[in-house]
Formats: sequence, C-alpha cells, structure tokens
Amino acid sequence: MMKTMRIAAIPGDGIGKEVLPEGIRVLQAAAERWGFDLSFEQMEWASCEYYSHHGKMMPDDWHEQLSRFDAIYFGAVGWPDTVPDHISLWGSLLKFRREFDQYVNLRPVRLFPGVPCPLAGKQPGDIDFYVVRENTEGEYSSLGGRVNEGTEHEVVIQESVFTRRGVDRILRYAFELAQSRPRKTLTSATKSNGLAISMPYWDERVEAMAENYPEIRWDKQHIDILCARFCDAAGTLRCGGGVQFIWRYPFDLGPACTGTIGIAPSANLNPERTFPSLFEPVHGFRAGYLREKHC
Repeated sequence: MMKTMRIAAIPGDGIGKEVLPEGIRVLQAAAERWGFDLSFEQMEWASCEYYSHHGKMMPDDWHEQLSRFDAIYFGAVGWPDTVPDHISLWGSLLKFRREFDQYVNLRPVRLFPGVPCPLAGKQPGDIDFYVVRENTEGEYSSLGGRVNEGTEHEVVIQESVFTRRGVDRILRYAFELAQSRPRKTLTSATKSNGLAISMPYWDERVEAMAENYPEIRWDKQHIDILCARFCDAAGTLRCGGGVQFIWRYPFDLGPACTGTIGIAPSANLNPERTFPSLFEPVHGFRAGYLREKHC
C-alpha cells in the first residue's frame, strides 16, 4: 500500500495566500498522474496577520506540529506595513531552515516553452542549471549585536560563521548533484579577493572536496563576474554553489534570466530527512500583485 505523504500548507502573507491553493492543485494533478498520494493540512500562522493578533509569528509548539509532516509547502512571508521584514523572516522562514537543519537551498533555473526570455536568442533547453546555496550558516548564524544605541558612538556588528562540517556537507551535495547531471560541471562562487578570511577558506574546501570527484569539471569565480556570466553566457552553466550572502543575488538573477521569477521554485532541504524539508516559490509576498488585500 502506497504511503500518503503529509504536507503542511502554510499560506503566510500577501500573494502566498493566492498562489498556495493553485500550487496544491498542481501537486494533486501530479500525484494523480504519477500514482502517489498527498494529504494537506493548512496552518494559519507564520504570517504577519498572526503576529498582529499574538505578538509572535508562530505558536510555541510550532516545531512539534510541523515535525509530524513529511514536507512543508510555504507561500510567502512579509508585510512590512505592519511587521518589519527582519522580524517576520526570522520569526518564521529562517526558523524553519535553521531548526529543521534545511542546510541545502536548491533552486533550478530553467527556460520553459511559452515564456519569453530577456536574453537574446535563447530557447527552451538553452538555460537549464541548478544553484546550490548553504542555508544555515554564514550570515544566517545570527551572531552580533548593537552597543551604544542611539548615540554617535553606536556600533553594529553582525558576524558570519562557517564550520568545516557545514561547508563540507553543502559542497558534497553540490558535487553529487553535478555528478548526476549530463555535463558534470560545477562552478563555485565567492568573493575571496575582498573577504580575505572566510572566502579563501571556502575556496580551500572546494578544492579539497573536488579531489573526491575527479570526473567533475569545476571552476571557481568571483561572484560579480559570475553575475555577468548569468546574462551573457547563461547557457554554459549547469550547477553552481556557494555561501548564503554571496549567492543571494544570483538566486534571483537566475530565474529573471528565464523570463520571470513568478514560476521559479525554491527548495530548503534536509537531505537526511531527519526533519521535513520546505518548498516555496522564489518570489516574496508581492503586495502589488494581489487581487485582494489579505493583511
């Protein structure tokens, strides 16, 4: 008897409340077509509307509630008119990523038929690659603070933290993914000419990991020139990986090169499946695209 996969559906804020039901329709159609079963349970928290009533983004037992599910389908978070973005994000989505150890952020970038591409001469099949980003360390380590607030001597510090375990496991995932692709290529991007401590360390670990995958053709680039490559040579990319802050911008630039971020997916994965993984659209709450006001 086939197991039914239990999915926690969290609409969140803004357009998340409109796109989530449509996404569920697609998932149900896929389940029927490919012969598997899904059940959905909707959660009415992890939203700014919930925050306005409770003073927090989620109930105290959110971890226990979500741990019962096989996966999480998330709409969007954010409504800065009522809740500052850093509060809504750190109170929901980043909690999921960190506490469920979803250390792989995976985004496929693919040009689909019927979607006009802003890059000249590109056709479906020309742009087809994956971006892999570390999702729990680096700038998401949540270390830092403020001193002397409100004075001319105010100091603000935010630290980036990398561990060998954290770096190696995301690199291993990226190399394994590249190995599964027909062209077996991988590009690692950092900013090691400017961030002269953490980024050279990342480069060193890439070189060490590459020794375990001699069949992978890999290279390393500075993130600024890689962004240019997204625009003038996107068809040459197949798999790219890097740290949270550095890959923040190509993560959205990639889907934009395929014509729209409106249909681009993002996965926050716990590959060991000790916790549920989370799947979401790339776009945010997109208030200007709402058919009706939700918050």
